[in-house]
Amino acid sequence: PTSAQVSVVPQLGRFRYTLDNDVLTTEQRQFYEDNGYLLIRKLVSDEDIERFRKEFVRICKKEVNVPGAMIMKDESLRSQYGQSENVVNKVQDFQEDKELFRYCTLPEVLRYVECFTGPNIMAMHTMLINKLPDSDVQTFLHPMHQDLHYFPFRPADLIVCSWTAMERADQDNGCLVVQPGTHKEALKPHGYPKWEGKTNKLFHGLLDEDEKRPKVHVVMEKGDTVFFHPLLIHGSGINKTSGFRKSISCHFASSECYYIDVKNTIQEHLEKELVEMVHKKYNATSVELRDIWNFRARLVQGERINL
Repeated sequence: PTSAQVSVVPQLGRFRYTLDNDVLTTEQRQFYEDNGYLLIRKLVSDEDIERFRKEFVRICKKEVNVPGAMIMKDESLRSQYGQSENVVNKVQDFQEDKELFRYCTLPEVLRYVECFTGPNIMAMHTMLINKLPDSDVQTFLHPMHQDLHYFPFRPADLIVCSWTAMERADQDNGCLVVQPGTHKEALKPHGYPKWEGKTNKLFHGLLDEDEKRPKVHVVMEKGDTVFFHPLLIHGSGINKTSGFRKSISCHFASSECYYIDVKNTIQEHLEKELVEMVHKKYNATSVELRDIWNFRARLVQGERINL
């Protein structure tokens, strides 16, 4: 299933992972139920993507300063390329950038998000990824992981990621790779993979990955958008081309979700690492994981209830 149609079939509680709506067909809802992701073709316009691309370049050149954003770079390339998109591989937490944050408010995106979260929608986590050419050292290989590992809020079924390709994404340039059906499983222990010299800060992965489990490479064209569950095991390969592979994404959650205490859970070590980073960057004291997410969270539709 690739495009939304109005459903006129009444639902009788057979779906767990989507809410009753007039956007998704029964087939699309069943696909997400079974697989944990749903691809919608040509959802975001070329014009919007071009605007996001231009803003990203301005951020790379330091023509724009985004408060609170985390700009991740390959420092080894700076001497060769200076301040440019050849160096920056990710802009994270762009909620204070008016132009990029437009993505999180696009009606065509929220129309689908509401099918998973309900009408009260928070934008919780934003990223623009610029996967750099990487055929030798595999610096930007992202190990297989579950996004819920990073989130101190629940329930998981009211959280969804919207991930839009800003150009064609395929196996050559490191498209998304998913393990269908894994959204039905519990959150698993994560940590840094034992890859010599190939781990990036906070690029955690499953500590015990089932290598035999079937994987699907999600090949996407510019403007295609995939929605996926936070427990779906996924990752991305390396970019073996000479160009970039850009994508823009947001994790949305129902404002009816609630925060949990991750102490004494498998997420506790993540909290320690993130809090240390915040201390170092902002010299902040007495910060908890919940405070970091409160800073990121923005209401984009409906009412703010808990988050």
